Amino acid sequence: MKPRGRCGRVPDVNLRELLLNPTEYLPPEKSLDGLSVSDAERRISGAPHSVAEIIAHLAFWQEWFYKRCMDEPAVMVGSAAAGWPAVEADSWDVLRRRFVEGLHRLAALADGDVSRRLSPPIEFPPLAEYTIGDALTHVATHNAHHLGQVILLRQLMGAWPPPAGSWTW
Repeated sequence: MKPRGRCGRVPDVNLRELLLNPTEYLPPEKSLDGLSVSDAERRISGAPHSVAEIIAHLAFWQEWFYKRCMDEPAVMVGSAAAGWPAVEADSWDVLRRRFVEGLHRLAALADGDVSRRLSPPIEFPPLAEYTIGDALTHVATHNAHHLGQVILLRQLMGAWPPPAGSWTW
C-alpha cells in the first residue's frame, strides 16, 4: 500500500520521481551541478541557445504550469519565442535556483489531487483537458528534452560530467 500524504490523499510518487529524481536519466539538479557562470552563458557555434537560456525557458514554463495548477489564469503565450525569456548577464546562480525551486514546488503538487482538471482550462486544444497530473508529466518530459540539450552543450564545451559524476552507459 502506498503511504498517505496530506489530507489522506495517496501521493503520486512516480510524478515526484519523474520531476526530481528520474531513473531513466540524470536528475535535473545534478545535470547543472558545477556549471560556472561563464559556461552557462557561453554560446556554442551552431547551437541556438546557451545553457542559461534553456534553463530560463524551463523555469518560465514551470512557473506558468504551476500557476495553472493553482487555478491562476496565466495567459498562454502568443508565440513559441515568447516562451524564451531574455537572460541577464551574471544571473546564472539566481536562474539555477529559480529552476530548482520551481521543480520542488511542482513536485509538492504530486501530494495532492493530481486528477483534478486545471481551471480555467488551457486555451491550447491539445492541453485543454489537462489535469494536474498531466501538467506535471508535461513539465517533466519537457524538462527532460531540454536537459538533454544542456548535457550535450556541456559535453561540447568540456564541462561534463558534473563534479559528482554521471551515469556511464
